[in-house]
Amino acid sequence: MEVGEWVSADLYSGRVVRVANRFVFKEPVFNYSGEFPFLWDEITVPVKYGSDHRMARKILEKIAIETVGDYRKKAHLAWMDFSKQFLLEDATVEPLISLVTNDNWMEFTLRYVVDFKVRRSTKDKLFSKVLDEFEKTEGKVKFASTTLQLVDVPTINVNLESEKVLVNS
Repeated sequence: MEVGEWVSADLYSGRVVRVANRFVFKEPVFNYSGEFPFLWDEITVPVKYGSDHRMARKILEKIAIETVGDYRKKAHLAWMDFSKQFLLEDATVEPLISLVTNDNWMEFTLRYVVDFKVRRSTKDKLFSKVLDEFEKTEGKVKFASTTLQLVDVPTINVNLESEKVLVNS
């Protein structure tokens, strides 16, 4: 069953995909449900400058543990077996929050491990909880959006003179 393509976020499209043997050696074939049934996913949360960035980080950490914390132990055990089988280096399955700043806002990224079958619903839960928790801060942490700031407005002089017209009769 095809996932994605014209529908977003890993939902079934309704089309059955058949992979011919000749393509197996030409193109990569991605298997979500094989030896490691988890995915790393992430959400990006833009936070307005002037917000309490420490509070924003704590909120995201709390939400991550509440929402995806249960996957950590199962994912860690699955990763240990998987990494031994394919000789991979160790990777963390703990939620990870990183911060970068740009011209418009502070951008937090929450990276987490999730069961591939509930990726979209987990993302929905995370964003819903973030909205709720930011709202509870009474303005200390605010979502950012694209805004324009005029730094210097040029002076505009408008001169309206009325002429008196005299009509002789």
